[in-house]
Amino acid sequence: MEKTYKATLENVKLTGRTYFDGEKLWCGLSGSGISFKFKGTKCSVTIGGDHIALTDDYNSKARFAILVNGDRVIDDMVTYSEKTYSVIDSDSEVACVITVIKLSEAAMSALSINDISVCGEIKPDDNKAKFIEFIGDSITCGYGIDDEDENHNFSTSTEDTTKAYAYRTAKALDVDYSMVSYSGYGIISGYTGDGVRNANELVPPYYEKLAFTYGSFGDKKPQELSWDFTARQPDLIVINLGTNDDSFCLEDEERRAEYCEKYIEFLKVVRKNNPSAKIVCSLGIMTDRLCPYVEKVAAEYTRQTGDTDISTFRFDVQLFEDGFSANYHPTAATHKKAAAKLTAYLKTILY
Repeated sequence: MEKTYKATLENVKLTGRTYFDGEKLWCGLSGSGISFKFKGTKCSVTIGGDHIALTDDYNSKARFAILVNGDRVIDDMVTYSEKTYSVIDSDSEVACVITVIKLSEAAMSALSINDISVCGEIKPDDNKAKFIEFIGDSITCGYGIDDEDENHNFSTSTEDTTKAYAYRTAKALDVDYSMVSYSGYGIISGYTGDGVRNANELVPPYYEKLAFTYGSFGDKKPQELSWDFTARQPDLIVINLGTNDDSFCLEDEERRAEYCEKYIEFLKVVRKNNPSAKIVCSLGIMTDRLCPYVEKVAAEYTRQTGDTDISTFRFDVQLFEDGFSANYHPTAATHKKAAAKLTAYLKTILY
């Protein structure tokens, strides 16, 4: 007999910041989704799109994957209002873990998980012992990672956060994760190609919100919804912000000083909402010019607050021989190296 479940806490494990509107579970941010244990013969998952899904802008539509025991069986773009995917169809009983994960970022579009229909039973997957939050930009989102041509531009169809350093690090450490990341966003300025401040693409204004998207969560805008930080507190937070600010700061010391000042303010907001988490301020994959200033930020933050549960981490700058993805973003090879280095460092402070 077929049963239909909703993607609620009673039935599935929630990953990242998600929103259940009473009928559908909305996912915006990179890496957000669900996982559940399945036992039975048939399982299908119904995915829904936001209004971006029905536009002509293919480069902004949501991309997602469905995995069975970690193996990707579905990889698709949301170009519809609703579609049902057959995940398991077997003559004999199957026991496995099924994961639905959003591969593209929140800013461009969102998707919903509408129904899970099974011949069998489901229950939530187990929580890991530790939980890490990653706060970042396009590098964390996996911008262009499936398009290793530096002359190509952004598309959600070539974005895959599971191949980027943050997701790889979480898997290597065997921890749960959440990502708050937006391509082009920064602390005091988003990416700018002309040196003029881009004040419209900043992470701090949205950190305490569910997410930001040009799409929607049904009839809701996630940027108008506050995030419940009590749902689960991270053990560790990795911040990787400054690559886009650097396009504005350049060599200007006044702008760099402002970056430091506003970064410290942001750290105080992060700490207010996550009182027990260790914080790691990182930078360096695409440019390391602001790395010394990140170190100043951590030191000054500790001086002002007395909070010593903070450290800095410098990534290696991407190498020419490892190639470049769209708009000179890091390739999978670069992300693997970055994840290996970050994983080794986090092991020294997480356990």
